[in-house]
Amino acid sequence: MNLTSNQDLIKQLEWRYAVKKFDPQKKISEPDWQTIEKSLVLTPSSYGLQPWKFIVVQSPELRKKLKPISWNQTQVEDCSHYVVFANKIDLNEKYIEDFISLNSQVRNVSKEKLESYKKMMIGDLLNGERKDRLSEWATRQCYIALGNLMTTVAVMGIDACPMEGIEPQKYDEVLELEGSGYQTCVACAVGYRSAGDFYSKLAKVRFSAEQVIIHK
Repeated sequence: MNLTSNQDLIKQLEWRYAVKKFDPQKKISEPDWQTIEKSLVLTPSSYGLQPWKFIVVQSPELRKKLKPISWNQTQVEDCSHYVVFANKIDLNEKYIEDFISLNSQVRNVSKEKLESYKKMMIGDLLNGERKDRLSEWATRQCYIALGNLMTTVAVMGIDACPMEGIEPQKYDEVLELEGSGYQTCVACAVGYRSAGDFYSKLAKVRFSAEQVIIHK
């Protein structure tokens, strides 16, 4: 079932850009924001493990502290909602067991029937080659969520700007993530563009489909 036409989808993806200047007076409505949060919750992840936290920073005091450790980018303070993506750094057997319990409850399936699924995850992530790169693996999952967020808001006619120009370790200090089992990965400012943002008038610069898509 198509909720939007092919043409409308492409139009919105053409419309979106990484906003450099937000209008601080324009705020996302509560119903729209609840939809955006739900889209984050529904983001797909490897094994469905969701190794992340989405920290919605609304406190003006916290945003003021984050701005200088974000290359002094004004989006941090001027956007409507500011989301920090934190990836899990201490994935362990208990986390996987809790996830299996949730699967059992939600899908009404016995844990015994999910045992092979649990063993596969433990074998791959905790005992396999990826055990020494779990933080990197979890970081990649956060970027899936970031992409999902940016597409969702674009379709809704809401602006966004992904923020990699930040100092993650200092973010962890400000947001009190140390010892939580999570660490800052990336952030995203969400809101509405300022009419004075020069970049909103620029054409998109993209390589052609022939240059980046390979059919075999």
